[in-house]
Amino acid sequence: MTYAVLATATAAALGGLAVPAAHADGSGDTTITKVTAGNVVLGTSGAKKFTVSFTAKDDSGIHGADMYLEGPSYGYATPTGFACATAADDPTTSTCKATFILDPQVDFIDNSVAGRWYANVWIDANDGDYLSADKAGSFAVQRASKLTVNAAPEPVKKGKTITVTGALTRANWETSKYAGYTVQPAKLEFRKANSSTYSVVKTVKSGSGGALKTTVKAAQDGWFRWNFAGTSTTPPVKAGGDYVDVK
Repeated sequence: MTYAVLATATAAALGGLAVPAAHADGSGDTTITKVTAGNVVLGTSGAKKFTVSFTAKDDSGIHGADMYLEGPSYGYATPTGFACATAADDPTTSTCKATFILDPQVDFIDNSVAGRWYANVWIDANDGDYLSADKAGSFAVQRASKLTVNAAPEPVKKGKTITVTGALTRANWETSKYAGYTVQPAKLEFRKANSSTYSVVKTVKSGSGGALKTTVKAAQDGWFRWNFAGTSTTPPVKAGGDYVDVK
């Protein structure tokens, strides 16, 4: 099962692959050639199942392996399932997959665990070689985000003022509710009625409660939306377009 215990804090940043490992000890020619880990986005409830995999190589073949995850603050998780398979065309190479489950209502007591998580790996080869690799790969555990938009009045006369509002919120694992994400830049974008692409109109920072508000002049029919690029702890999100009919 997965669980959370007190652990050393690590820096929060967007996830990705990190090969070779930041720190590795071992004996012989055992190596890690690839680590695959995708970002994990969690809302206020509901467990998320995901996999982290790596490919290991040794001239004698891989005998066994293990992995655990370590995140910011107290973040820590062990696999609920783990299996390695030797490549059919190369007996020196194996790919190992670990399954993890994280539940914000069970594993997290606060938001400090959001950010970059690392996969720490141990590998044993058939000839006695081994490799212990800390931070062999990384990914982000993020607080799910939401974004709304409303453009008014509708319809509106050409040249008149349109007020575009919205709110940027994200999961708060301490309260199990969504809360405003303040002082964050969000782009106001517009798509013409006869177009399939959005263009940036301006950038606005979110205020109290994650509120977004700005004004523009009505020029032509089309859709307005807010677009948030995301941060290390919060994924990007786009609001659905709100259509304005310009008379």
